[in-house]
Amino acid sequence: MRFLIAATLSAAVLIGLHAAPLGAHGGQDQQAAAGGSAAARGEVASAAFELVAVARGDVLAIYLDRFATNEPVEGATINVETPAGPTTAKAVPGDAYSLAAPWLGQPGAVPLVFTVSLGAISDILPMTLVVPNAVGDDTTHAETSSLFKSVPLSVIGAMFTGLLLGVGLMALRRRTLAAALVCLIVLGAAPLFAHEGEDHAEQPKAAAAPTSDLARRLPDGSVFVPKAAQRIFAIRTIVTESAVHRRTTELPGRVIPDPNASGFVQAAIGGRLSPPQGGFPRLGTAVAAGDILAYVTPPIQAIDVSDMRQKQGELDQQISIAERKLARYESLAPAGAVARSQLEDSRSEVEGLRERRAMLDRSRREPEALIAPVSGVVADGNAVAGQIAQPNAIVFHVIDPQKLWIEALSFEVVPDAQGAFARTASGKIFNISYRGSGFADRSQSIPVHFAIEGNDLSGLRAGQFVSVMVRTEAERPGIAIPRSALVRAANGQDIVFEHVAAEIFVPHAVRTAPLDGERVLVSAGLEAGKRIVTQAAELLDHVR
Repeated sequence: MRFLIAATLSAAVLIGLHAAPLGAHGGQDQQAAAGGSAAARGEVASAAFELVAVARGDVLAIYLDRFATNEPVEGATINVETPAGPTTAKAVPGDAYSLAAPWLGQPGAVPLVFTVSLGAISDILPMTLVVPNAVGDDTTHAETSSLFKSVPLSVIGAMFTGLLLGVGLMALRRRTLAAALVCLIVLGAAPLFAHEGEDHAEQPKAAAAPTSDLARRLPDGSVFVPKAAQRIFAIRTIVTESAVHRRTTELPGRVIPDPNASGFVQAAIGGRLSPPQGGFPRLGTAVAAGDILAYVTPPIQAIDVSDMRQKQGELDQQISIAERKLARYESLAPAGAVARSQLEDSRSEVEGLRERRAMLDRSRREPEALIAPVSGVVADGNAVAGQIAQPNAIVFHVIDPQKLWIEALSFEVVPDAQGAFARTASGKIFNISYRGSGFADRSQSIPVHFAIEGNDLSGLRAGQFVSVMVRTEAERPGIAIPRSALVRAANGQDIVFEHVAAEIFVPHAVRTAPLDGERVLVSAGLEAGKRIVTQAAELLDHVR
């Protein structure tokens, strides 16, 4: 009898526990509750537009973008067929379109029809917006499910094993009534264990509904970015196309001045530097050809001073003798005692001696002027007053900043290339034209010269390293995308983000090759006709 009472109590516990899991099977109700906490949202797209509607209380926010580029569309007219009748969405500059929607308080499927008009483009976009139930409707059921989940399966298994042993013992003792009761208990508990024995691992789990307008990475690796966040990130896309492109070779290079528009200012003889009127030119100062940039005063040794003084004495003596001779000739010339030619020769001799004497004085005092060879700016210079400049030393380097070249190094002969580009480390692109290549190797490579085209050369300086892309005759098929679309993943692979849905982006690993200064060629990992993110891809990769 005591065993029968114990079996009856165990049956009551199992039956109570059995009632809970029947309602707690699967995550459907819990998932519905999680979805119910999210705002109702829907999306629809056409060849021209992509539209996302998000419920915000009793107002429906409408995000309208261009399908191909993901660029926000402003100034459009959006007419909406709602359960309350036709109405027009209100345009809010810089934000989503707004539509009063009192019918959002009623759960269920709401059919909507959006008519978008923008200039000559008109499109009809039907959508079914599902308004979820309130969270409080399933509170009691959720508590029951959590109660069942708190009971360990090991405890339930032990109780079931004890019942089986009881059945065996009672069968041996021929207690038919107790055995029948225990059998009924086992049969009643059987659905419980049969239910728990299902292989839930093989059942696919539905993705959780978004619970907020915050960008985040989903369990499958895709990135959920609501339209509001896409406007902040300024995400832009393109539709990929497959084509045949000319292969591009990338060469290392550096910026050099144009040989015909630059020059060095050097001292022909050694001497002491002195500034011109106004001082030495500073770095970056614009100068014109012929401007005096500095003076060099050659030093005079003691022996040189002695020689110069000796020559000065000799010249002074000769001048004195010639002047006295000239004076006599001038006094005798009027009487005809001296020929006119002798008088002129004497005057010429005096003038020549005086000129030699003056040149000797100037050679001691007059410095050498250092003159700018070309017009441009002072790119380099270290002149200091009193500094001793050695012969052939470079005092200033003058460069025309609007005439720059690029010297690239190639390991093979580059033909007369057309359509070459140069890209700086900051990503700025310059068109360049081929000027020639060297015949002799330089460190096992061939120097190739290109001239930078255009007038906007801001940001470039002599000696700056750049990457040179030269198109060749070889052709390769593939998909051309901007370099900004590539993102380097943590494992070192190059990835791109595909815009698969209005608010979902999926990363793809790709194999690329350089194409030109702005694009790369995708040869594997991407198909044509896909929307690829070309702007703010780095921000998507940082979403967690």
